[in-house]
Amino acid sequence: MSRKTRANSQVGVWRLNLLRLMFITIVLGLGWRLADIQVFNADFLRNQGDARHIRNVEVIAHRGMILDRHGEPLAISTPVHSVWLNPQVFDGDSTEITILAKTLGIRTKSINKKIKNNKKREFVYLKRRVTPEVANKVDNLNITGLALQREYKRYYPMGEVTSHLVGFTNIDDMGQEGLELMHDDVLTGLPGLKKMVRDSRGNYVEGGEQLKPTKDGQNIQLSIDLRLQYLTYQSLKEAVTHYRAKSGSAVVLDTRTGEVLAMVNQPSFNPNNRRGLKSSDYRNRAVTDLFEPGSTVKPFTMASGLQSGKFVPSSIIDTRPGTLKISGHTIKDFRDYGQIDMATLIQKSSNVGASKIALAVKPEDLWHDFAAFGMAEPTGGYFPGEATGSLPDPKKWRELDRATLSYGYGLALSALQLARGYMVLANGGILQPISFIKLTEKSVGRRVYSSNVMNQVVIMMEGVVEEGGTAKLAAVENYHVAGKTGTVKKASRGGYAEKQYLSLFAGIIPSSKPRLAMVVMIDDPKGEEYYGGLVAGPVFSKVMTGAMRLLNIPPDDLPVNELQVAEK
Repeated sequence: MSRKTRANSQVGVWRLNLLRLMFITIVLGLGWRLADIQVFNADFLRNQGDARHIRNVEVIAHRGMILDRHGEPLAISTPVHSVWLNPQVFDGDSTEITILAKTLGIRTKSINKKIKNNKKREFVYLKRRVTPEVANKVDNLNITGLALQREYKRYYPMGEVTSHLVGFTNIDDMGQEGLELMHDDVLTGLPGLKKMVRDSRGNYVEGGEQLKPTKDGQNIQLSIDLRLQYLTYQSLKEAVTHYRAKSGSAVVLDTRTGEVLAMVNQPSFNPNNRRGLKSSDYRNRAVTDLFEPGSTVKPFTMASGLQSGKFVPSSIIDTRPGTLKISGHTIKDFRDYGQIDMATLIQKSSNVGASKIALAVKPEDLWHDFAAFGMAEPTGGYFPGEATGSLPDPKKWRELDRATLSYGYGLALSALQLARGYMVLANGGILQPISFIKLTEKSVGRRVYSSNVMNQVVIMMEGVVEEGGTAKLAAVENYHVAGKTGTVKKASRGGYAEKQYLSLFAGIIPSSKPRLAMVVMIDDPKGEEYYGGLVAGPVFSKVMTGAMRLLNIPPDDLPVNELQVAEK
């Protein structure tokens, strides 16, 4: 073999060995990398993968329902979807973004701005609580980084019939007004936690490992009877519309328990669509708004007179000549009623007679007797925004203050407070707390008057709805009603307005064995008819006529022949 041939052979061997060395190095490198991935850094890489596809996701708790006393739903939570995107992986082109914006009913510019301003975030809402139809359209777009999230939306089946009472929640299902706010802690559940896998589009795959259980909110059952609530709403709305009044409120209480069976206001609002509404539209006027109650407190004045021992039901009060001058001011009656007993005083609503009774009672005693009806104190219902009213300090009273207090000027209360006061008349002198929740046992009240005094006043009040009384239109066929009207001049700058009134009626039924107390207040009715007996009285009659039938309360004023048949 020549020298040249041997040299070429050695070069060939060297090249072959180099190739072998390179191949072995590559194999060892791959082996080492494989070992590094599978053995040394397996946990790290697994965690990195999980970080991109596995999340601990909060599972929203279901908010409890609000039910009426018979189990009818007044507020429920329904499942919906919200649309969100991950700006870091969102890959929709301009055409897809335009389609998405049109589907959601938002501007393309708004979507682009959210993507641009949230590049470092993984979660940005585009639109909350969309309809199922919109959710399906979004899902069919198949855009990476665009996803749906399941949430709950509050729905109110009775709409404006119960809106001021039930209230509403915000977009995060937290109570904002009414009983939704009052019982938010009970209705709101505790969210759970799940470990879930996301697909390439950012949607969570069904299933997942439960890390923390979800605790749904509790249901609450109100004292409200939905049948009475609707009847009261309908009757009040009809009156407010007919008289073109500014507003109105009505409250119905169970006199045995203090439960609120119905509470409505006009104008109302739809809690399912609150666009364009102001915060003032949400307030529950029956609880938050104060007014001077006028002659509806004359039964309280009668009770104070009887309690003092200076008067009995047959006492004669001289109201001649229909006027009474005190401290340069003249108190007037509708006409000169002459010498009348206390029952006629209530029936005719004599301001002069009521003033003379109040002036005969010591100021401290008069204040105490009015306060005994729950004036200027919370009702015990704890409704958000409840106003407590005012009852002036008797040490500062002049004679004129005592006189005007007797027929309802100089103090302030809410419709709910006035209804609670009438409940004292109805249940024989026991002042009970109000409840918006259905009670399983009777609440404990306190005695503030003797049952004898209350019974005497109630009997006097029956004449108000009889022939010759101020509220014949408040009568309920076959039932005794004890009530009182009020026609109050509205306060204005510098005194009282001449042609603006509050029309009021407050009553209890059946008066021989009271079951319900109701207050109707209509603010500023227009036209010639503005007296409480003409405007508010008929609302009481309509509601109570239906209530007696719905609650199956037996009549206590049947004609003699019908009574004999009933007894047989």
